[in-house]
Amino acid sequence: MTQQELEKYLWGAATALRGTIDAGDYKQYIFPLLFFKRICDVYDEEFENALAESDGDIEYAEFAENHHFQVPRGAHWNDVRETTVNVGVALQNAMRAIEKANPETLHGIFGDAGWTNKDRLSDETLTHLIEHYSQHKLSLAAVPDDQLGNAYEYLIKEFADDSGHTAAEFYTNRTVVKLMTMIMDPKPGESVYDPTCGSGGLLLNCALHLKDEGKEYRTLRLYGQEVNLITSAIARMNMFMHGIEEFCIVRGDTLADPGFIENDELKRFNVILANPPYSIKSWDRKSFVNDPYGRNLWGTPPQGCADYAFQQHIQKSLDEHNGRSVSLWPHGILFRDAEAGMRRKMVELDLVECVIGLGPNLFYNSSMASCLLITNNNKTIERKGKVLFIQAVNEVRKEKTMSYLDEKHIQRIHSAYKEFQSEEGFTAIVDNKEIIKDKNARLSVQLYVKDGQIKEESFNEILSRWEASSNDLKNSMKELFNTL
Repeated sequence: MTQQELEKYLWGAATALRGTIDAGDYKQYIFPLLFFKRICDVYDEEFENALAESDGDIEYAEFAENHHFQVPRGAHWNDVRETTVNVGVALQNAMRAIEKANPETLHGIFGDAGWTNKDRLSDETLTHLIEHYSQHKLSLAAVPDDQLGNAYEYLIKEFADDSGHTAAEFYTNRTVVKLMTMIMDPKPGESVYDPTCGSGGLLLNCALHLKDEGKEYRTLRLYGQEVNLITSAIARMNMFMHGIEEFCIVRGDTLADPGFIENDELKRFNVILANPPYSIKSWDRKSFVNDPYGRNLWGTPPQGCADYAFQQHIQKSLDEHNGRSVSLWPHGILFRDAEAGMRRKMVELDLVECVIGLGPNLFYNSSMASCLLITNNNKTIERKGKVLFIQAVNEVRKEKTMSYLDEKHIQRIHSAYKEFQSEEGFTAIVDNKEIIKDKNARLSVQLYVKDGQIKEESFNEILSRWEASSNDLKNSMKELFNTL
């Protein structure tokens, strides 16, 4: 199959679920089913290869050493396919048996979908799904890791498009992911961590970035934590679908119960990439005041906004000698009054290396403008005591309700970050002392990068434009009230 045919084939299963379950729930059924099929087809392929290698020795072909994963007797795709009654029970039992047979790698990976709920998924619907996926082999020879991995990413995006507001849980704009990965430039052998990893896109792209450069990507150590059960399972499946096996993704609340601890302290990482959930209100602020891991480095964030709790978790999790991070945030983190003290300390400690203002609509299902905050525990000499500001708000391609960074945009922003030069209307290098002169230590890009193209206007011009827009607003409000 071509890439397009594969994607059409995989997405085709979702159409069988339309009207049966909510679009937001497709992922918890389709992904485990697809992964189950892949495991069984690869197992069969490995079995046949081992059989040929050993001149027909069945016992040898079944050896665990010849297989990525074990598929116990009675738990194969074909066993479920032959079931006509209580198909959901057969599916659930097969998936649990595979998890049990591979405890170190696959424990809990199929999630907790309600396969046995016949009100939602009848035997007929499940049989239809299974027959749809039985049309093609998903072995490594038929569909290599790269091809299936790309198709899996395509599915993640399609589910995001289809499910609206639930998308942000597991989808970060992939063009922004590419930029973040290029800025961090992970090296073979380094450890990479995402504290709110969603479907694992940021982690995965670090490995694929090295692979594209022809470097050894299998020595990269990938770590992630995700609070949502099905999303953390999707992240693990995503890694396996791309042929990545050196990773550790745990489920849990990063702020309340961090999953990576060493010697009673937070584990440290070389690189951290994150797109944390923004402005969380329901978090345990009281515990953070006396955080056992010392994450309140710069202070305790307000109850209504946990952004700086995540940013301090990131800082505390960075390697003290060469740790660096990039996190995707709404612009509010750069200027809100309530966080001024924490922002000031972050700048005073010379941790902020770069702030990049991005355009609107890059957050999923939100028109909010976003920014990248880049920190570095080991700035080069020419960057010490300074912050680079990049105004990339116009470096986007707008498409309906979403915006994307094209290759030319990514290259321009990345080059500006690498070169560390001032360019009128695009970049500015500012001393930390200059930033902390401001009582709120604001890091807003527009404060420091002035658009050289803006012409000076007289007060009368500004006033008349404002009056005209006020009249437009009044008229449109009248129309709205008349319509209502």
